[in-house]
Amino acid sequence: MDFVPSLPTLLAFAAATLLLAATPGPDMTLSISRALAQGKKSALFVVVGTSLGIVVHTMLVAFGISALITASPTAFLMLKTGGAAYLFWLAVQAIRFGSKLTVAKVESQKGSALSNISSGFWVNLLNPKVIIFFMTFLPQFVSAGDPAVTEKLLFLGLCFILIGMPVNASVIFAADWLAGWLQNNKKVLRGMDYTFAGVFSIFAAKILLTQAK
Repeated sequence: MDFVPSLPTLLAFAAATLLLAATPGPDMTLSISRALAQGKKSALFVVVGTSLGIVVHTMLVAFGISALITASPTAFLMLKTGGAAYLFWLAVQAIRFGSKLTVAKVESQKGSALSNISSGFWVNLLNPKVIIFFMTFLPQFVSAGDPAVTEKLLFLGLCFILIGMPVNASVIFAADWLAGWLQNNKKVLRGMDYTFAGVFSIFAAKILLTQAK
């Protein structure tokens, strides 16, 4: 199975994905807000929508990066270097500004499954930070000379979804407690920020040092 990355690569990717999934952002805020307002079932449909958005991002990155490697391995190297710089910038931003989770329990009429899926899909698909992140994050785990780069990127995108969905579902089922607890425990959020910053700084440094050889 050439599309499966090496075990160390897969473990590093899984750890980074798990950390990212657990870090509050627009997706988590939407899911918790929808769980509080319309119930857990509605929020789960939102997660389905955000996962579909990730599928689109993965497809665009997988086939786009493959075309870039074919056209210019040097350009791919530049993308990865830029990606490493972006990961470091995310780490700095996490320390400077921190995670934000602002939700309110506002009662509203329940939307249909399709409307909730659509909400999750578009909030993910049209988020410029998600677009940039996927363009710079996934390529860190493949090399320009890998003949199975497309398959590996697709596989990693699937792993991203499979790892993230249980985390998102857990957040939804604990929404009532978690929303208040996170907002009242700022030190926990700051701890997550520093962990996020540390992990992604390590990824950025590893890529830059590897390319410098």
